[in-house]
Order: sequence, then C-alpha cells, then structure tokens
Amino acid sequence: MTLSQLLDYFQQYTKFDFMQGDAQQTLEAARSGTHASVLAGEMIVAIAEANQCVDANSAIAREVAVKSLGPLRLKYMADDAPVEGFRMLEHSVVAIDDAFNAEALAAKREG
Repeated sequence: MTLSQLLDYFQQYTKFDFMQGDAQQTLEAARSGTHASVLAGEMIVAIAEANQCVDANSAIAREVAVKSLGPLRLKYMADDAPVEGFRMLEHSVVAIDDAFNAEALAAKREG
C-alpha cells in the first residue's frame, strides 16, 4: 500500500478531512505545517517519516504506520488534550488496519 492509497482510504472511510487536494499536495501541506487540520497533518508526517516516504506514492507498512502514531496517541491521552484528537487517532488506527485488510482481501480475490 502507498501513502496515497492510505490517505484516500482515510478520506473515504473516516469522518475526518485528511485531503487537501491530491495526496501529494496533502503530504506537502502536512510537511510544511499548513494542513488545515493540525492533527491530521501531524499524523501524515509521522506516518510518512516513519516509512521514509519520499513522496505520496511511497510504499508504507502497516506496523510502521500504526507504531508511528504512538507518540501522538500519548500526547492526546493527556488530561489537558482535546478528547476529539484522541478519538481521531483511535479511529485512524482502526482505519489503517481496515485499509490493509481490504487490500489483502482484494489481493486474495485476484490471485
């Protein structure tokens, strides 16, 4: 799965706005700190950096993507953190698993 495919999945199957244009524009906005959603931007950067993505078409690994969100999850578990941020992270971790599961099922059907 590529970062682009994951971002498309997030946009389609979560209630959160991840995309700002296409996947590459979204990644660039996240990296520059201009993403409309600070948390979505932080998540995208964390996933991209952990997977050493050079662009939105770079491949990502499920376990690396999930693990990369660990520090953000801890940050948003703090007493003074907005609960909406923690919920977004929790839903996103589930969406990562769902995206990779859907990809694996599609590959089984084709093969």
